[in-house]
Parts: sequence; structure tokens; C-alpha cells
Amino acid sequence: MHLSTLRRVLGRLALTAALGLTAAGLGTAASTAPAAAEATLQQVTGFGSNPGNLAMYAYTPTGLPAGAPLVVAMHGCTQSASDYFTHSGWQKYADLWGFAVVFPQTNSANNSSSCFSWFDAGKDTRGKGEAASVIQMVNTAEAGYGSDAHRVFVTGLSAGGGMTANLLADYPDVFAGGAVDSGLPAQCATTLTAASGCQQNNQNLTPAQWGDKVRSSNPGYTGPWPRVAIWQGSADYTVYPVNGTELRDQWTNVWGIGQSASSTQNLTGGTTLSVYDDSAGRPAVELYSISGMGHGLAVNAGSGTDQCGSAGAYFLSSICSSYYTARFWGLDAPAGGGTGGGTGLPAPTGLGVTGTTDTTVSLSWSAVTGAASYDVYRNGSRAGSTTATGYTDSGLATATAYGYTVVAVDSAGSAGAASAAVTATTTGYVPQCYTASNYAQVTAGRAHQSGGTAYANGSGQTMGLWNTFVTHTLKQTSPGYYVIADGGC
Repeated sequence: MHLSTLRRVLGRLALTAALGLTAAGLGTAASTAPAAAEATLQQVTGFGSNPGNLAMYAYTPTGLPAGAPLVVAMHGCTQSASDYFTHSGWQKYADLWGFAVVFPQTNSANNSSSCFSWFDAGKDTRGKGEAASVIQMVNTAEAGYGSDAHRVFVTGLSAGGGMTANLLADYPDVFAGGAVDSGLPAQCATTLTAASGCQQNNQNLTPAQWGDKVRSSNPGYTGPWPRVAIWQGSADYTVYPVNGTELRDQWTNVWGIGQSASSTQNLTGGTTLSVYDDSAGRPAVELYSISGMGHGLAVNAGSGTDQCGSAGAYFLSSICSSYYTARFWGLDAPAGGGTGGGTGLPAPTGLGVTGTTDTTVSLSWSAVTGAASYDVYRNGSRAGSTTATGYTDSGLATATAYGYTVVAVDSAGSAGAASAAVTATTTGYVPQCYTASNYAQVTAGRAHQSGGTAYANGSGQTMGLWNTFVTHTLKQTSPGYYVIADGGC
């Protein structure tokens, strides 16, 4: 058989096994986690109305303090939460750097190959289906583990990567960052029949057209946007390499930056890292292209800090993607940012909010002896640097809460410990109330329905039957977030 023909045949077989877009049963079964690993991964029930019919599993290191970050990790097709927990390496860094990990799990009732429905507009859009179920998991984790709502991240492989991109577009107000591994651009396909075209073909869209798919997923939202890592194998014949380029185009456009890399770097495993900085010189989008790698999540078994995971079905030995993703998000830093206090410089004290507008937050703090400058962190990512003891952060979203810390930096560029965090909320948003039938609330986009029951968007509160006879008052407490307020507004 000619090599090109063989690749097409193998590509179709891999497509069946990895993304579940044709009949089930043709793919290789995913591996099963050892009993020891199973004991550390706990199922969480009763996490909400669960309109997407998903299961929630979570891993929390022993002694995890309140205020730690939260990572959502989504498996690929024919896999389970247990598989992803066992092979991906996220447990290692949760233990090492101290954060919780939620592993959503879909099932064959949702999709014959247990794929997340990244191609179904009724399941992968804001307030609907599987996307809404994942947000309910995030809300449950924040309440149960005391997770830092400003440092919530999402990652996923293949179909889980496609759903990750959709979640970042649907909920940029929830996720500070994401990583799409061998996945698809946000809202590339909105039907099952269009999915294979997205996986295998260039869609011939401009960066602005790709960016519009993100912006239209949450109309009216203007930022800040999640920082996005993209992982793509050059020999992937299931989700073709063009998807990595399209993801790069999409998220650089959302950030308002160009498609020319600010810097490039060669990493282990034949990996080329291209970094795209925002206007402040901080990495906003990173593209990791792995030469010769097929369809799967990049892992690199070993005991080194930058080694993780284990090989298995769709877990491919190359480079530890979870390590580089976690560092990109700043999970290796202490709470709120910083680099660990290796200089001995103490944490700045007296951090406070001195003023807010609809797009800015002004801060001040006490001077630290020996500091040459100060790094300011917003929601765990570096927002800027100053030699003064005050800073104004600009370009923010209206009526949005942000968490800030400050780190002192010495003349050699080494950072000390992070300050205590403060929260500031920009002005400009006035809560509004709407009284209408459940049918009208759904039609107006303030609620959604699943199985004939209406749910408030954002909060997911149950409103009763989706019809014109049941009436509720919904209060919009923040953009896109509604709660039932029948007792008064």
C-alpha cells in the first residue's frame, strides 16, 4: 500500500478510536488505573443539576490549604477520569505545587465512544449541557476545597481539548488559563457532521473570524482573556496539525496580538515552543509543536521535576506537557504569583486598593528594604512591574473582581515572597431583575433548559418546568450570571 494511502487509512481508524465520530468498538480500549491510584481519586456526587450527565472525580493533596489553585482536566475519547489521572502527570504537580484537580468524566450514553461533545452546540455552549456541568463542578470545588476563584484552569486531550477550547470561550470569566492538547479551535464545529472536516481540513478562516467565534460565545465580555497553551503533534492524523495553527490564530486574535512569535525555543522531545506576548510583554499564547508525535497527550515518564506521566493509549512518550502547562499558568509559584522567595526578600505588607474605575484598579503597598522593583500579579499572572510602591492596572473588564498580590524583586532580578492577596472589583455594573415565565427567560438567554426543566444561567439554579405557566424573577448579579430572586430584587 502506498504510504499516503496507508496514512489515510490509519487516520480514519485513529479518528474512530480517538474521537468517537463513527461507530463505537473499533478503537483500542483505554488502560485501567491501578487499584492504588483509584483509591486516591474520589468521586464527588451531588454537584448540581448536571444537565450534561457527567461524573465528577477529584484529587486533592493531603493538607491542601484554602486559596489553592484548581485545575480541570478532561480526558479523551475511549478514556475515563481514572485513565487521565493515572497517565497525565497532573497528580505529581498537584502534590508538588499544591492544587486540586477535578477530572470530569463523560460516558457512552452521551457519546458511543465516551467523547465530550465539543461539536454539539446544545452541549458545549455557555449555560448548556456538558459545559454547564463542568462549571457546576468548579463551583462545588471552590466551595468544598476553598479553591482560589481567580486561579482556575482547564486542560483536555482530543475531544476533551475541543471542549476545553469551548469552555475558555464560554467562560473566560471563570478560567484564568487553558491548555488544548491535540484539540480543536473553539466552536470549529457545531454539528456532528461538521466535526471530521474540522479535524482534518484547513477551515480557511482569518484570525479575526476565528476570534469572532470566541467573542460570540459570551457576547459583551471584553476581557481579561485566558492565557492559552496549545500542544500539537506534527504527525497527528486524527486532529491534523492545522488545528494547532488555527488555535494560535484564534487566541492571538482574541488577545489583540499578531501571529508572529515573540520568541521561539527548542525543548526536549523534538518540541518547538513559540511564545506570543501580550502588550505588556507577558506570554499570552504558547504553541508547542512536537516533531513526529501522533495523536495523544505528551508525557515523559521519570523522576525529574520536568518528567511526568506514563505511556498508554493516547499517552505518548515525548515531553511532559503537564509540567510546561503548569509552569505557564504559574502553578509552580506561591499563592498569588512570585517565584518562591529564594532571595530572602520579605513579602510586601500593607497591600491595599486605593481606587477603582470601570477599567482600572489602583494599588499601593509598603516599601521593602533591598527591593529594586516590584512585580504585580493579577489572578496569579504577572500584570506588570514598577519601581514605585503603587501601581494602576488598566484594560480590565467592567464590574469584575480581580485578585492581586505583589512581590519584591532585588537588583539581580530575583523575586521574594508574595504579599497577602487583596481583591478589587471594577465599577460600572448595575444588577438588574427580570420577571417572566420560564419559557421567556430561556428565550431571552437568561436561562437554559435541559430535559424540560429550566435552569438559571451562571448559577444553574433549578427553576421548574420549562413552560409559559411557571414564572420567576431572575437577578443578574454579574454579566451572564443569574440567580432566582422571587422574594425581591
